[in-house]
Amino acid sequence: MGFGRIGRNIFRLGYDNPAFQFVAISDMGQPGTLQYLLNRDSVHGLFDVAVSFDNNYLNVSDQSVRLLPGGKPSEIPWDMLEVDVVIDSTGVLWSSEEMNAYRSQPMRTIITNPQSPLMDRIVVMGVNEEEISIEDKVISPSSSTTQVLALMLKILDEQFGVENAMMTTVHAYTSDQPLADNTQVRRRRSRSAVENIIPNNTISPKLVEAMFPHLKGKVAGTAFNVPVPNGSCVDLTTELKKMPTVEEANRAVHEYAEDDLSNIVGYTEDPIVSSDVIGSGESMIFDAKATMIASGQFLKTVCWYDNGWGYSKRILELVTSYAKKGER
Repeated sequence: MGFGRIGRNIFRLGYDNPAFQFVAISDMGQPGTLQYLLNRDSVHGLFDVAVSFDNNYLNVSDQSVRLLPGGKPSEIPWDMLEVDVVIDSTGVLWSSEEMNAYRSQPMRTIITNPQSPLMDRIVVMGVNEEEISIEDKVISPSSSTTQVLALMLKILDEQFGVENAMMTTVHAYTSDQPLADNTQVRRRRSRSAVENIIPNNTISPKLVEAMFPHLKGKVAGTAFNVPVPNGSCVDLTTELKKMPTVEEANRAVHEYAEDDLSNIVGYTEDPIVSSDVIGSGESMIFDAKATMIASGQFLKTVCWYDNGWGYSKRILELVTSYAKKGER
């Protein structure tokens, strides 16, 4: 459901995996345009695989995928599709009635909008995937920013004990922002995405507090959208029960990146910038050169992330985790 950047990333990542058969794509776009945008992505470049469109089917390798006109969940012929999993990457905040259209069907739904009603669980891979249940019907992988924040708080809390945290995400502009000043209700959001640094709200602290109940009321944050098409970072300042040195903090993250959270958490001592993480498959890349301590009381860490690619990989891994859960 929805073949925007996340939907196309998921398809690119999973089309040749024998574990996945893509049955259908529902999107408002014209079929020829969907084919074109799958082939040529302004951020991730050319999809070097033959793609054809024939009789309402998108053909890629051995996948033949039915294209449906975009619509509400209640308008999709689920009984005809017989899918096991729906990935709703529309970003739409559906009503409870529309969410019930998902819940009333036998398939499982993974929805990228973490504010959607009637969800059973929010899962951040590397943090709480062990809690998933075969009974879960509607799940969200949270957001790319929330994944970074949750992973960093997990590491710091387990190693040093988190007392309080304040985050700022410096985020690439998104598709709902205008290229030129426009008459939107939210005044800051109405300004040109490619000409301004734009303050924005973020729900990531609230979502993370739900995952770490002992941190309720202790995590806050804000966001800034900046004029880059991809590549974002989370700047996190924490007050800890046991304050490490810079070297100890870096070593702690490095150990997780090499062991428990390998392939989810990356680590670098290179002086990277935002474009260096485009196409990164990890949920975050820890920037060891950016770590600092103020007054012996506050630890600042910086983590970079491709705000679409790694997130899409985690969604496919989440699908696999539920499949394995059902096989037990």
